[in-house]
Amino acid sequence: MKKLLIALCLVLYFGAGTAAAGDTAANAELRPALLLTASQSRDSQDLSGQWTYSKDLYRTGLNDINGWVAKSRMQRYRDIDIAAAEAKGGVEFFEFDLDRSAQMNIPGAWNAAAPTLRYYDGLVWFQRKFNARKEPGKRAFLRFEAVNYRAYVYLNGKEIGRHEGGFTPFVLEVTDALRAGDNRLTVGVDSTHDAQTIPTPITDWDLYGGITRPVRLITTPATFIDDATLSLGQDGRITGAVQLQGAQAAGQVVKVAIGDLATASATTDANGRAVFALAAPGKLQRWSPDSPTLYDVRFTTSGDAVRDRIGFRTIAVRGNEILLNGKPIFLRGISLHEEEFGSNPARNMTEQAARALLGEIKHGLNGNYVRLSHYPHSETTLRLADEMGLLVWSEIPVYWTVDWENPAVLHKALVMQAETVYRDRNRASVVMWSVGNETPVSPARTAFHGAMADNVRALDPTRLVSAALLVERHKVNGEDVTEIQDPLADKLDVLAVNTYAGWYGADTLAALPNLKWKLPTDRPLILSEFGADALAGYRNDSMKKFTEEYQAEYYRQTLAMAEQLPTLRGLSPWILKDFQSPRREHPVFQNGWNRKGLMSETGVRKQAFGVLADYYRSKAAR
Repeated sequence: MKKLLIALCLVLYFGAGTAAAGDTAANAELRPALLLTASQSRDSQDLSGQWTYSKDLYRTGLNDINGWVAKSRMQRYRDIDIAAAEAKGGVEFFEFDLDRSAQMNIPGAWNAAAPTLRYYDGLVWFQRKFNARKEPGKRAFLRFEAVNYRAYVYLNGKEIGRHEGGFTPFVLEVTDALRAGDNRLTVGVDSTHDAQTIPTPITDWDLYGGITRPVRLITTPATFIDDATLSLGQDGRITGAVQLQGAQAAGQVVKVAIGDLATASATTDANGRAVFALAAPGKLQRWSPDSPTLYDVRFTTSGDAVRDRIGFRTIAVRGNEILLNGKPIFLRGISLHEEEFGSNPARNMTEQAARALLGEIKHGLNGNYVRLSHYPHSETTLRLADEMGLLVWSEIPVYWTVDWENPAVLHKALVMQAETVYRDRNRASVVMWSVGNETPVSPARTAFHGAMADNVRALDPTRLVSAALLVERHKVNGEDVTEIQDPLADKLDVLAVNTYAGWYGADTLAALPNLKWKLPTDRPLILSEFGADALAGYRNDSMKKFTEEYQAEYYRQTLAMAEQLPTLRGLSPWILKDFQSPRREHPVFQNGWNRKGLMSETGVRKQAFGVLADYYRSKAAR
């Protein structure tokens, strides 16, 4: 029965085939109701800053016992001045007051805000008061870049929407709920994960809770540009589309200008959609890591306009090569978690914080590529990757253990994937969508990932599809042979494997260069992860584990092994910097940190950093 449900789910989503984005019923069902693409160019009010908060571990602000409606004295979202109500006296009383509660800086995970919240996992209520104008003929929206994990959003005591998923944006219209003058925004954030969430509770990173990315109040005309995208195809033509929202969306002339190189226009159909196609201008400079050229692109209608910075490039595979702009490229990269440098990271990815991390990859390691693990990273990071010239692997957290046979969980994964694609389609840096990481092979799991691969091709056929697979070792003629034995490989453009021989297992470092591999010859391979822990500053010539010397030698020998793989076209070792993980509790070396970083959490480079930087410098010269 469970297998039948999976099959029915696949038919439901993919019976229409894999046509261009926007053409299938699956895409229409998964598309967010509102996108506000290029919202950074719109009139907006940044709601970052100090918010008050109130813990609600027993969820009494949402429900009373037996699932009844929460008692009024517990409803954190009420639009009421509690101090004034208390001053009047009477029989009513309250067990919360967000006006007088403790404060926290938003965006940022609550885990870093106070020692008592370090491992808090549950519901927290946040409040922000702000002043707004109501403009006749205008519409107002709240855009959350990310809330981890579930969000319950109220404005002036009225629920305006909910969202599930900790790393993707969502937009809620507040035109009718917004007041001229003072407004009270309340957000319930539930960080709890379970067997039906993406990801599940068991990971190897910190499941930070809170409003971790910016919140903005955005104003638009009554009919506005909701989505606008443009990209360069393999045929040398630039194509794209604009989607209008509003009563006057049909029959509108929409214009696009690519810097001062080219312009085009089209008329929206009955659904408010206009499609562009034009030959790439002769002077168009293609985006690449060596020359990350971005153009100011402007989309306009008679009553609205948005701007974006867009680069134009192609990405493809040919046999076992990866082609950027038609030329083979080797991906010199590393994996990265969304944690800023510092001993108490809050996942507040400001431009300064993101630039510090990406700068170490681009300029310190001589890299041209970053694997953004294991979830969609911030828009700030993606835009900086565009600007700095770093190719990006993007993935959603379908990781380790998932309820593979549950169609509702698959739907969550597909929605999260769609939200990521719709957010990042204009980012030239994004060249690869990953559909999973280190998941154990089973028929239900492979069907789940296969649906994700089909989904992302339908949403965006212009990029490559991969997944970080596990490898198997077995005896062949008395020798250990490492092989990819995963049926999901048939769905992928680029094969990628995680290997930790020399750290986990019995292999000595000296044995690594001579390990035998059996690999498909028809597709490119990336070593998506390899690594060894080292505590920065812990050095010992006896080559003990957790020493910088061991980690450095591990890299030397693993890179020597990599040189023997004829189809290898990229590396993203694990990982740029040490990151928080409750799994890692050795009291001397870890203390809640995964120490596989080439840098410490505060930015101190370990010996292995130089080993990889020298290898990439040599690789680039070759």
